[in-house]
Amino acid sequence: MKPIYLAGVLGLALLSLTLVSFNWNRPTAVKNELNMQQDSVLRHVVLFKFKEGTTPEQISQVEAAFGALPAKIPQIKDYEWGLNNSPEGLEKGFTHCFFLTFDSEEDRATYLPHPDHKAFGAVLSPYLEDVLVVDYWTK
Repeated sequence: MKPIYLAGVLGLALLSLTLVSFNWNRPTAVKNELNMQQDSVLRHVVLFKFKEGTTPEQISQVEAAFGALPAKIPQIKDYEWGLNNSPEGLEKGFTHCFFLTFDSEEDRATYLPHPDHKAFGAVLSPYLEDVLVVDYWTK
């Protein structure tokens, strides 16, 4: 091998190792935050399975209470919800999907213990059999 080529390869390898070691000890959340671009948003997906015997009126009360949260909690940037209509039969009893958008993990951290979110939980809990929550970053 030519000395100049070998020096270039070694230099590139050293640079790569330096960059890896720079990020190696950072917590995963910090690494993920560094990788998020400014146009990314945090999605918060919530699925509900209601207890047997919950009436349509009680479910409507839960839907309305959840739907009121964006007006009460400014950290919620977008909100939508819908009823499951998948023909696959894989819903495992979950009927309602709620989809919230946050600009940051800090906004979500404000939302989770927010008094209005806690009050919503009090409306929901008598009727809730199970809940599934998934959060993810997207553009």
